[in-house]
Amino acid sequence: MNRFLIFRLSSLGDIIHTLPAFAALRSAHLDSHITWVVEENGKEILDLVPGLDRIVVVQAKQWRWHTQGFRREVSRLLNEIRDREQVAIDFQGLLKSGLLVGLSRARQRVGFHRADLREPLASIFYTQHPDRFPEDQHVIFKNLHLLNCLGIREDRLVFPLELPDALQAYVLEKMQSLGFNGRAKLVVMNVGAAWDTKRWTSGKWTAVIQKLKSLDIFPVLLWGTETERELAEEISSGSGVSMMPFLPIKEVMALLKSADLLVSGDTFALQAACALSRPVVALFGPTNPKRNGPFLEVDKTAFHPLDCSYCYRRTCPDLKCMAALQPEEVTRLCRERLEEHAQ
Repeated sequence: MNRFLIFRLSSLGDIIHTLPAFAALRSAHLDSHITWVVEENGKEILDLVPGLDRIVVVQAKQWRWHTQGFRREVSRLLNEIRDREQVAIDFQGLLKSGLLVGLSRARQRVGFHRADLREPLASIFYTQHPDRFPEDQHVIFKNLHLLNCLGIREDRLVFPLELPDALQAYVLEKMQSLGFNGRAKLVVMNVGAAWDTKRWTSGKWTAVIQKLKSLDIFPVLLWGTETERELAEEISSGSGVSMMPFLPIKEVMALLKSADLLVSGDTFALQAACALSRPVVALFGPTNPKRNGPFLEVDKTAFHPLDCSYCYRRTCPDLKCMAALQPEEVTRLCRERLEEHAQ
C-alpha cells in the first residue's frame, strides 16, 4: 500500500483549488493511505472531503520561534508526519511548507519547479519537481501538473465535497429567519475579502442591489471578519438588504450550495461556489482571473486590464483596478448569469 502526505496548509481558496489534485491522486491509487497536513481553518473544508484517510492539523498560532509552544508543536508534528517510505507532495510552495516536507523524511519529496515558487528557497527540500508551468493558466491545473512527477496526468476537475443534508437544512432555517421563502432566487453577495485591494466599495454594491431589485430575487450579504461586517452593515443600511449572521466555514459552503448566484471578489467564497458548481459573477482587480477566477465558460468575470494588472498587491494608494468595475457592468453580468441558469 502506498502512502502519500499532502501539504496545502492554507489559504481556504487554495485548499479548494487543490481538491482536484487530491481526487486525481486518490483515483490513481485507490488503496493508498493519504494524509493531508493543514492549518486549523482549513480542516473545516477537509472534513467534507471523502476519501481522505487522515488530517494532520498544524497549530499555526504556536509557530513562534524559540518558544516552548513552538518546540512542543514541532515535536508533535514530527511524530505525526515522519515516514521514510511515503511520498510527500508540497502544493503550498512556501518555505514553511517546504521545511515540513523536509522534516517528514519522506524518501520522495515533490514540489513545484523553483521558478514557479513564491519562495524559491523551498525547492531545497524537494527531490523531484515537474517542468515549469505557465502563470497564465489556472492554478488548479498547476496543482494537477505537479502530479506528473508521480506519473499521473489528469485534466478533469473533480471536487470531492459532501455537504450533509442536516447542515444545509440548518442554514436554510437561518435564511427563513431573514424572510427567505424558497421561491425567489437566492443571490449571495460576498462583500468582503482578505485583502483591501480585492474589496469593492459599499456605494457600488448598493448601486448593483438597487438595479437588481426589479428581479424576483432574494439578495443577502455575506461577510466574515469584523472589517467585512462593517462594510456589510454600510451596504445593508443603504440598500435594505439583509446581512447573514456570522457563518462558520462549513455553513458558508452550505449557503453557497443553495445559491442561484454568488457575486464575489477573488476570495474563498468564490472558489467554493465554483467547486460546488454554483453560478458566479466574479469581481477581479489586482489578481489574474485566468489564474484564480471561475473556470467554467458560463460564469462571468468583471475585470479591466491595466498597465499595473496582476500586481498581487495587498495595499494600493488608488485601487484603479477595482474602481474600473462599474455597477452597470456588474448588474448586466448578474442578469445574464441568472437568465442562463434559469434555462
